[in-house]
Amino acid sequence: MDSSIGKLEPFLLMAKSAKGAAAAKLVQDATAAPGVYVFSELLELPSIAELKNSETHKQFYSLLELFAYGTYPEYKQKKDSLPALNDAQTTKLKHLSLVSSSMQSRILPYAPLLSSLDLPTVHALEQLIIDAIYSELLRGKLDQNQQQFQVEYTVGRDVPNDALASLLASLEDWSATTSSLLSTLDAKLNALSAQSAAAARDAEDHENLLNTSLREIAEKREKSQTQQRGSDRPPRGILKENAGFGRRGGDDDMDVDESSTSIGGGAKGKNRKASQEISSKSRTKRNRT
Repeated sequence: MDSSIGKLEPFLLMAKSAKGAAAAKLVQDATAAPGVYVFSELLELPSIAELKNSETHKQFYSLLELFAYGTYPEYKQKKDSLPALNDAQTTKLKHLSLVSSSMQSRILPYAPLLSSLDLPTVHALEQLIIDAIYSELLRGKLDQNQQQFQVEYTVGRDVPNDALASLLASLEDWSATTSSLLSTLDAKLNALSAQSAAAARDAEDHENLLNTSLREIAEKREKSQTQQRGSDRPPRGILKENAGFGRRGGDDDMDVDESSTSIGGGAKGKNRKASQEISSKSRTKRNRT
């Protein structure tokens, strides 16, 4: 829409010095010019406003008002009191009618548009909508299955002075609704923030409790293992007795060895004595002989 205002600038400059028929011709040119879709500034110029009081040219002022605020169906109702439209003006007014319809509803069925815009076929309607989209007046989706146009975006149009009070009331209602919605959202955000903080504290408390429990379990396990190692080791008194028993066992072994030695020695002494007796007997026999 900014580009449309920029394209209106040359007409605003020329209109400052235009009078009568020249001003009427300027209206015809502006309403047919490509890309010009806003006209309120042109209507407010004194040279253009004078057309309203001219019996010869007041119809051109009415035509400019129609392009600023009206629609193609309105033109059909008043066409006898308005100048005839050329093809460029007709297409532009139909584009502006699409914008007005899109401002009132986000779903535009094809059937009412075909009738109100005097279009012979669905193809002609869709082509008109596509042209409006390329002119950056609308954005949306053509739904051939449902035979409708789904509006996503539309530009605004000029607002007549007598509609300003209603527009202001609508804006005030919108502002009140928005403020209430924002207050509700703020309250919900604050509640969510409090819940999040509480959840974070609970998580921290849980983690601390878990760590404390793990430390206690580790300490109990270490204490139990220490006690187990202590119970597996024999008392010191038993260790000493076992050590003494080992030494006594050595003495007994030595006694046994000594006894064995004594017994062995006694046997050897008896053997020697028997040998001596045999030898003595042998010598006695030889002497007798």
